Amino acid sequence: MTEPQPLTEHTADVIVVGAGPAGSTTAYYLAKAGLDVLLLEKTAFPREKVCGDGLTPRATKQLVAMGIDISEEAGWLRNRGLRIIGGGVRLELDWPDLASYPDYGLVRKRDDFDEQLARQAQKAGARLYERCNVGAPIVDDRTGRITGVHAKLGEEKKEVTFHAPLVVAADGNSTRLSLAMGLHRREDRPMGVAVRTYFTSPRHDDDYLESWLELWDRRGPQDRLLPGYGWIFGMGDGTSNVGLGVLNTSAAFKELDWREILKAWCASMPEDWGYTPDNMTGPIRGAALPMAFNRQPHYTKGLLLVGDAGGLVNPFNGEGIAYAMESGQIAADVIVQAHARATPAQREIALRRYPQVLKDTYGGYYNLGRAFVKLIGNPKVMQVATQRGLTHPVLMKFTLKLLANLTDPTGGDAMDRIINGLSKVAPKA
Repeated sequence: MTEPQPLTEHTADVIVVGAGPAGSTTAYYLAKAGLDVLLLEKTAFPREKVCGDGLTPRATKQLVAMGIDISEEAGWLRNRGLRIIGGGVRLELDWPDLASYPDYGLVRKRDDFDEQLARQAQKAGARLYERCNVGAPIVDDRTGRITGVHAKLGEEKKEVTFHAPLVVAADGNSTRLSLAMGLHRREDRPMGVAVRTYFTSPRHDDDYLESWLELWDRRGPQDRLLPGYGWIFGMGDGTSNVGLGVLNTSAAFKELDWREILKAWCASMPEDWGYTPDNMTGPIRGAALPMAFNRQPHYTKGLLLVGDAGGLVNPFNGEGIAYAMESGQIAADVIVQAHARATPAQREIALRRYPQVLKDTYGGYYNLGRAFVKLIGNPKVMQVATQRGLTHPVLMKFTLKLLANLTDPTGGDAMDRIINGLSKVAPKA
């Protein structure tokens, strides 16, 4: 970490590239601690992102910590838990009562959600540049460290440079900044794909997030069980978010058109739910889900990776927002501590701790998730698990805690202790 430069319009203590949940959370905590932060977003708000729009209590906790108004009056829809459908069984599981997390989740569209986080970072003091398309990193020839970024700013695409001794890559799964710094995706980590659309539907006001564990392709001569799951999340605004998540651990991953699978799945729904082409309010969109630390190291040569850029998506359930925000908070804490050190060598020691903190926090749990992903990549295993497991409510309560990563770290019940114990003994690669 080089000596701080005098601050100017295009110079700061830290540059954060990308104002999604990971970037805005990082910028918020950095600014709140008194650091000068540039938050660079390539589009203009509001802007759409492919997402299920459903937030677990883990993500809800992060919103509360940032001081976001999550009241119903502010447009947030609360949910009590998860409704699981599969194997002829319909089971409603409430979110667990825990000391560490609230007992409710939320629903909010991403175009509005992301903007709220970015504005909160601004209120804390971060300097937000919208329509700022970041290109190549600026690298010190002598040390190989990133010292800033080149960008094109505004509709006129004015070429500008931004400088800072530290840069945070929060630019999502594609993370061009990480690639430019030589950080490539690990092929031994699972990757998912999510596709979703919105329908006008009477099911828009729902107390539960709904997950379908059996995804059937009924278009051929023989019904085919596919790897993955479907979801239906009521948005509370007259529409439902309907989508599916698929894992790359199956042979069917590349050969099938998942937009067509979504259409076929929707066509199999009861007609009065309204999931028909006539009621579709937008196109079907898809996005990659980078899981289980699929890009490493999370810190190198002045660059920190947060959220999807570092593959922080939970392999158990495809949840990304909670981990994007948590990794942003962790990264900010490490940077703040490093910033207070007296010499470049001392600051570097503090920064190199960031990947280890992530591994200590998520490594064991994510490795359990990788094993889980391999299992459910086999449709027969998934079918047996669905048919046997859903008839045992206690087992499903345990499964909900495991899949959503909702346990109390200390003082929890027996289920919490088992899950925490498994995560501790699993390898943290």
